[in-house]
Amino acid sequence: MQFIDLALIHIRSGTGGSGCSSFRREKFIEFGGPDGGDGGKGGNVVIRAVSNLNTLIDFKYKRHYFAKNGRPGMGQNKTGANGDDVILNVPVGTEVLLENKKTVLVDLIHEGQQYVIAEGGNGGWGNSRFKSSTNQAPRQANKGHSGSELTLWLKLKLLADVGLVGLPNVGKSSLLSAMSNAKPKIGDFSFTTLTPNLGLVSYKQGDFILADIPGVIEGANRGKGIGIQFLGHIERCQVLVHVLDISSNSLISDFEVTINELKQYKSDLVSKIKCVVLNKVDLMKNKKIEKIVESFNKSGIEVFPISTFSRVGINELKDSLLELLKKNNRVEAKTNGRTGKWSPI
Repeated sequence: MQFIDLALIHIRSGTGGSGCSSFRREKFIEFGGPDGGDGGKGGNVVIRAVSNLNTLIDFKYKRHYFAKNGRPGMGQNKTGANGDDVILNVPVGTEVLLENKKTVLVDLIHEGQQYVIAEGGNGGWGNSRFKSSTNQAPRQANKGHSGSELTLWLKLKLLADVGLVGLPNVGKSSLLSAMSNAKPKIGDFSFTTLTPNLGLVSYKQGDFILADIPGVIEGANRGKGIGIQFLGHIERCQVLVHVLDISSNSLISDFEVTINELKQYKSDLVSKIKCVVLNKVDLMKNKKIEKIVESFNKSGIEVFPISTFSRVGINELKDSLLELLKKNNRVEAKTNGRTGKWSPI
């Protein structure tokens, strides 16, 4: 299924039904009086988060959603039927924004959470509502109120516990495959991963969601490459893991490029980077690996030398991530979500 994380839709809630102007006409009842019923309420447009979706592809092919109008009132004080609501099911983690792409109406981060984004118009009053001591036979009845019409953006930000970030072709997809049940596309060339991938990591009676984000290159925050399209997906991650190719000739430069791009996109993302993974250690000698790890450790960064090919260091990384997530949850509980910022450089 194609991954779509941004969609433009047009919605309209239902118009309320008109009130009825009617009088009671029965045998032996000379002055029956007004009996016009009220119009029904127009349908609402409701958006709801569900767990069995992970893309906005449905909204790519259908962009207009109109709720039903309320039915008009009838004689004998019969109220018109309400218009049917339109319910839009979206993935958990979807933001609803106005047409300007800046004003957020609602952020749906919990399964089953729903929000009325356009309320239907009220039905008009029938003439029986206008009866008074001075006007026993009113002929006045109201029209129903118009519904709301909006153009909205739906923006999906995936919900994951841990996100993998780094340059293209450093082994993020291979690491996702080695740690979880996901089967992403893997290849020995840049930008093999074109869309985010999610996997469930189950380990030692604990589990968490791991996300693989397409590679971020220098200039990504200005729109270069494809990484900028998906940086929003790591905003919700509790922990970020910076993946590096230990065989690179410019290891420190690679490290700094990703850090700088995250800072330029959103400064607090860097504080979520809790460890660095040095991948492809099977391509280097142990002495050189130890020297590189030592240089990172001197900077106070927790480093995990691994190999997704030989599975070296994978379990140690899982242990650390589980512990980080448990610790992070405790810290959030104590500080009501305000955690201290930490930067690796």
